[in-house]
Formats: sequence, structure tokens, C-alpha cells
Amino acid sequence: MLSSTGQRLTSDSFNSHQVLVIGGGNAALCAAISAREQGATVLMLESAPKKWRGGNSSHTRNLRCMHRAPTDVLSDAYLEDEFYEDVWRVTGGQTSEHLARHVIRASESCTEWMKSYGVRFQPSLGGTLHLGRTNAFFLGGGKALVNSYYKAAEKMGITILYEADAEKLVFDGNRFDHAMVNINGSLRKISAKSVVIASGGFESNQEWLEEAWGPVANNFLIRGTRFNQGKMLRTLIENGAKIIGDPTQGHAVAIDARAPKYDGGIVTRVDCVSLGIVVNKNGERFYDEGEDFWPKRYAIWGRLIAQQPDQVGYSITDAKAKGRFMPSVFPPEQANSLAELAEKLGVPVDTFLKTVSDFNNAVQPGNFDHSILDDCRTEGVVPAKTHWAQKIDTPPFYGYPLRTGITFTYLGGEVDENARLSMQDGSKSPNVFLAGEIMAGNILGKGYVAGLGMTIGTVFGRIAGKEAAKYAKN
Repeated sequence: MLSSTGQRLTSDSFNSHQVLVIGGGNAALCAAISAREQGATVLMLESAPKKWRGGNSSHTRNLRCMHRAPTDVLSDAYLEDEFYEDVWRVTGGQTSEHLARHVIRASESCTEWMKSYGVRFQPSLGGTLHLGRTNAFFLGGGKALVNSYYKAAEKMGITILYEADAEKLVFDGNRFDHAMVNINGSLRKISAKSVVIASGGFESNQEWLEEAWGPVANNFLIRGTRFNQGKMLRTLIENGAKIIGDPTQGHAVAIDARAPKYDGGIVTRVDCVSLGIVVNKNGERFYDEGEDFWPKRYAIWGRLIAQQPDQVGYSITDAKAKGRFMPSVFPPEQANSLAELAEKLGVPVDTFLKTVSDFNNAVQPGNFDHSILDDCRTEGVVPAKTHWAQKIDTPPFYGYPLRTGITFTYLGGEVDENARLSMQDGSKSPNVFLAGEIMAGNILGKGYVAGLGMTIGTVFGRIAGKEAAKYAKN
């Protein structure tokens, strides 16, 4: 068996590392690098083949950062209280304020640390995503970020195994003893003094999704990796870990219904919702499309679509919206009349025309400005559209078919500020640490604000690696 660096591994060498890191995405890489910074020997297990390495992190674009003044990659300032207010608003208060603020404060040092391991950033982003002040964008996207970390990890002497699927954790009381790992079709026992679990959620496990959501989950698409099966979450539950969160809550966005079942990524997201209206298969509106800035509301639309008949919707715009949003990888349906568009989309023509007419008649005069919460709203129609309401009256007309795209789930293990796993009996595991999606539910009880998942993974990955190394060495 060869490691990523070409080192031949024997049964003894599998068990010669002080820290075991399970996972291959951003949080796992940050943990592995941080543990190595402390002088610990590290073995990292990535369940995917090398060409698919990186998990959901490969599909990301940015992370949200606190900063007190403009930087080379962020404009203005974004302070702790405003950041926390954004988290509190999108979660409806379902967050640990202590841990959320812990992440927020630590995010201030993230970009410089990331740069030290080869991650490069774009200049501050302008346009209608409203993120230039709050989010640092990776040059080359998440794939470039992941590749930079892997290169750094190999250079530091971290041992990386691909297609190494951890099946089970074995505890001695509340302490990790060893993992059973499927390598080349055979189960291997791998021991370490401490373990960091950063293996993602269970969003790619169709049976578990159906267990949580019921039959509607059959119509969900998975935006990210197919390898996040939730095996480590299951084994944590079996070992008496304290689990928090609602299994139906997660990062669920409205994506193009024509996207593949897995790994569609960021390019399948449909970002024109706030510029028009959204109807279901019956041609009826069902929610306020202009409730708030898109980065603070895009992650509720997957859940909204899941509640509609056949879990499908349609984002409708006209010529006025063209060029104001980042288009999906798939072109929209286009027509010169609303009736023709309805026919192309397969929605009832008469109902659709009435829906658009009722909406248009409810639009009030205002000054359209997509960069602010403007005064363009509706009056006398339900649901209302509270911002950016413009009549849909200028051909050509466009329609994107929508389905629920699950990015990651929020059910996970409870942790403290040192990333240490809590147990059901009230104790803390001395040598089990969590990072990334498998513990993000401590901060994200529901909802999402753009870039926060990467922030949580980076901050808690660094913490988990440092603490795991500290335990292993002492």
C-alpha cells in the first residue's frame, strides 16, 4: 500500500501516527496541517479517489471573515457584532452564541494563515452578490484551495491515504481507541492517540435523507460530493456521542432542476430569484422573493422548493433582469410571451398568467436598486414581495426550473470551544475532536449565510488539529 507521497505502508506504519484525521476536505486539511504545526505525526484518510478529493470544499468559492479595516481582499470593515447579527438572523436564533462568536473572532486571522499555505485570493468582489465587504473569494475556487492544502500537507510530511473509507470507530468508554478502515476491499485496524473527525454530513446517503424527509427526498439533488455518507456520524451515535440538530435541517438551496444527481457544484445554483418571481408546478407564487439580500436568503429556497408539489419550482424573470445575476450553467427557457413560457415550462397557462397579472398589478412605484434593500415592493398580493419588485412585462421572458439542492446536513456532534466531542453521559471525550460539517450544527441550527460553512471548517479544523496534537504529544 502506497501513501500519497509514495511511502510504502505496512500494518505497523498504519498505527505509527499520533493523530488520525478522517476526512479530505477543507476542515480535515486544516486539522491535519495544524496538528503537524504542533509537531505531531499525522495520518489523513480520504474516502474518495484522488481525482475526487476535497469533498464539498472543492465546490466552494469563499469564506466569511471578520475584519476591522479594508484588506487586500476585503473592503470596508465587518465587525463581530454585525457578523453575529447576520448569523442570528438567518438561524432565527438557533445558534450557540458562545461558539458562533468564537468562530467569528477567530475568522479574523484565517486569510493570512491560509495564504501561508499557498491559498490565493481574488480582489474584493463587486456586483449584486453584496459580498465584497464580508467574504474573501478564492482565486481558482475551492478546487485550487484544496490543491494548495494537499501540496502543503505532503510537503510537511503528512501521510495521506485515498480510497480509505473509515467504516467504524471503536471507543473505550468515552475515549477513541481505533478505527476500522476499508482499504482496497479489506478492513484495517488503525489506531492513534487522538482522532479528528472531519468527514462531512450525511447528505449523500439517500436512505438517511428519506428517513428524515420522507419520500420527497427522492427528488433532491446533491450539490456536492457523493462520498459524504454519514458513516462517522452513525458510529458516533453508536458510541454514545451527544448529537445535536434536526436531521431535516441543512444547507439546501434552489438549483437548476437539470443538474446532475451529485457534484453539480456552485454553477448549478440559480441566483435570479430576487429579481423576479418564483412559481410552483401549479403556476402559483408561494414566498417573498425579495425578503433580504440573496446571500442571506438563498439557502432557504431549497427547503421552500421541497415543500412544493413534486418538489419543483420555476424562477421567472424578464429582460430587465438580464446581466444582473450570475447565470446557471444551463440556459433558461426563453419565450417572447408569458403564455409561451408557461407552455415551455409545463405549468398551467391560465393560472400562470393570472399569477403574473396579480403580481404586476400589485407592484408599487419605487426606485429599483439591487445593491440595497430598496423601496420597490408589492401591495395587496399574497405573498408580498418586499424589495426589488418590478413588473414582469418586458420580453423576452425567462424561466429556470428549480429543484432542492442539498449541500450539507446540520445534524452532528456537540462540541466545546476546543472542538472536543461531548458525550451523552455529560463527559467530554479526551481524544475525539470534530471539525467542519459534522459539527456545524452547533452554530447553524437552521438557515445559512454565504461563506459560513468554510469559516466554521477553517476555524474548527485549526482548533481540532492543534488540540488533537496537544493531547497526543502529552
